[in-house]
Amino acid sequence: MRAIFSPSPKKLLLLPLIAATFFMVSGGPYGMEDVLGGAGFGWAIVILLVLPFVWSMPTALMIGELAAAIPDEGGFYIWVRRGLGPFWGYQEGWLSLSASIFDMALYPSIFVLYLGKFSPALTGAPRDYLWSLAVVVLCCAWNLRGAPSVGTDSVWMSVLLLAPFAVFIVLGFWRGLTLHPAIHWGRPAPSPDVDAGLSTAILVGLWNYMGWDNASTVARDVHDPQRNYPRAIVGAIVVTVVTYVLPLAAMAVGGLSPDGFTTGSWAVAGGAFGGSLLSMAVVAGGVICGLGMFNALMMSYTRLPIAMAADAMLPRIFERRNRRGAPWVSVLFCGLAWALAISLPFERLISIDLILYGTSLILEFLALIALRIREPQLTRPFRAGNFAFACLLAVGPTLLIAYALYASRSEKLGDPGSTFANVSSLLFACGIALLGPLLYWFTALPLARRRALAAAPAAQ
Repeated sequence: MRAIFSPSPKKLLLLPLIAATFFMVSGGPYGMEDVLGGAGFGWAIVILLVLPFVWSMPTALMIGELAAAIPDEGGFYIWVRRGLGPFWGYQEGWLSLSASIFDMALYPSIFVLYLGKFSPALTGAPRDYLWSLAVVVLCCAWNLRGAPSVGTDSVWMSVLLLAPFAVFIVLGFWRGLTLHPAIHWGRPAPSPDVDAGLSTAILVGLWNYMGWDNASTVARDVHDPQRNYPRAIVGAIVVTVVTYVLPLAAMAVGGLSPDGFTTGSWAVAGGAFGGSLLSMAVVAGGVICGLGMFNALMMSYTRLPIAMAADAMLPRIFERRNRRGAPWVSVLFCGLAWALAISLPFERLISIDLILYGTSLILEFLALIALRIREPQLTRPFRAGNFAFACLLAVGPTLLIAYALYASRSEKLGDPGSTFANVSSLLFACGIALLGPLLYWFTALPLARRRALAAAPAAQ
């Protein structure tokens, strides 16, 4: 048992790595309510079964090869810089960190949403923002204890989060077998915007299956990364698919309707099957989900500034660590940035996050291909097929990213009447992406030149 889990490991072992990856990508069924609310049971299950093959598995194979071949702290940033050069490496870091601003704003909102199910008075304004801020502060303190602590704690948090859904699934199928209720496989009740509902379902599905590369940034803290990264990704994919599809199937067989099912509705579904006790257990799981996902992703994202600072792309101060090896400057800096960005609506955050993350993911696939050409002798403990297969891996994810861009073309950043009511979410995300080259030319390059000049006399 010690080979996969240890009570106080110095490195992330297999089971904690699977649990941390699970939280970085999924965190259970929470957050995927809009897939069901937009598509209905039939289409939702199809979406959640198809996406792993065209979106998750190609990404996992790419990550499995690169993480095993180049298990360096900084993960995907290091791969892109090594495969495509420092300019594109910087863009990878910028896209990922800017995407994190919008991605990380989602999880405190899930935490607050489910916390409010215990008592709405708990999370009424302005207490909702204070609770979100508390999540940021708590996770900063948690991450300062080091990556092994975050990974180990992710194991027990996963168990607590998924336990109510194990009961939920059993009760749902039992109800279906004994009461034989009508099954609502079709879409929810007709609305004037049915196509947009299905489109939202696909986008939310993509978001619920993204982030497999995040665990790669903590390679310094992973035991035997060449062996454990591919195994952890496959294990996390299996857990994620099961925790998405089985609760929906149980709901369908149990006769619940998808009408009006939106973020936070798992509490209602739990109450329908198991009464107030199961409802409250599901609510508690939602609170754990928001906290656990924010905590695991903080561990991932805060490793990027360290790697970029080591390459003279950011000031040296970001390289500082505490005695546990945690990057304390990066943790505090990123925590402050995330605390300032927790107010945009859920679906709009997803669109912006998908656009920025999707662009960085394409760079990772290009790095896979470039490294096959530039470094054919690189030791690859895990190889994602031959060269042609490696090239084909990018097709499915790239097409889905293109669809996300198309689907968000008319989405606005703000509500009608607000300051950002006429600002396109797509153009906003593209504007953020285009800041990357400017920052590289006017901040990163001068910083790298100054550091090179400062090091020159010492070298002589």
